[in-house]
Amino acid sequence: MKQLIFSILILAGACSLRAAEGGFLFVTFKGEQTPMTEQIYFGLSNDGQRWEALKGGEPVLVSNLGEKGARDPYLLRSNDGHKFYVLATDLSINRNHDWGRAVHAGSKSLIIWESNDLIHWSTPRLVKVAADDAGCTWAPEAIYDEATHDYLVYWASTNKRDNYARQRIWASRTRDFRTFSSPFIYIEKSQSVIDTDIIRDGNLYYRFSKDETYKAITMEVSDKLMEGWKEVPDFSLARLTGYEGPACFQLKQAAADNPATWCLLLDQYSRGTGYHPFLCTDLAGGQFTQTSDFAFPFLFRHGSVLPVTAAEYSALKAAYGKK
Repeated sequence: MKQLIFSILILAGACSLRAAEGGFLFVTFKGEQTPMTEQIYFGLSNDGQRWEALKGGEPVLVSNLGEKGARDPYLLRSNDGHKFYVLATDLSINRNHDWGRAVHAGSKSLIIWESNDLIHWSTPRLVKVAADDAGCTWAPEAIYDEATHDYLVYWASTNKRDNYARQRIWASRTRDFRTFSSPFIYIEKSQSVIDTDIIRDGNLYYRFSKDETYKAITMEVSDKLMEGWKEVPDFSLARLTGYEGPACFQLKQAAADNPATWCLLLDQYSRGTGYHPFLCTDLAGGQFTQTSDFAFPFLFRHGSVLPVTAAEYSALKAAYGKK
């Protein structure tokens, strides 16, 4: 009976990033300082606000494939609750030192790890997902699509067909993160768009992206993943510039007369200060307020947050709590 209840809870919350009773796992990278800082690091928190570095602040996952760097990691739980996947950008600026090359002649693949328990991870695999003329494949994320019973995987690419004029959000579909459908344009705007993050709250999806032309964050809402997206008109952070890598998660569940609290983390790349937290109790209203009541063991960069159970929290603490 306990296992059945657990499975139902996982299925209900897998795609909505609801707050967890156990705690939260953060996947991130540190920057371009060395080849090893462009790898995957884990952070753990029991309240989503005060974080500790796992494995003594050393990388947990390392890629020696492709460009031998792994940036912008995204961690998701499978819809059935039995597997976990980490998707990352195949890129190393430390090794190549050339952002122009990264935009026009970068990798067309993602780095992917999988695990059954968040502790034991597969060797990484390099999977081509982007179009043949893509100049880059950046900041991949995924969400389960209940309408099609598969995962929508999306990322940012430039393309040779328009002389790499702007970034678009491309997407593909998969059921197993091994075989992917042909890529297609998912978000097409007149300006460059990167770093899309999608969450679900009830019957609505919310989509945060970075407007790469104006260097601002946008917020959209829809009741379907593939259509009907509209900008949230009163989004309070619309004029905030110099941030990227949006990562939104439910920090606290609704209780009694108190609504749920959502946290939007934004990476202040322009000043190199890492993630800053912004809180909201009404996603539909789009009113986020910056808070300082968060603590990170080092500058967390573009990454993602996964709610974990009490058992998963304890297992992570035991496996990675000490160097």
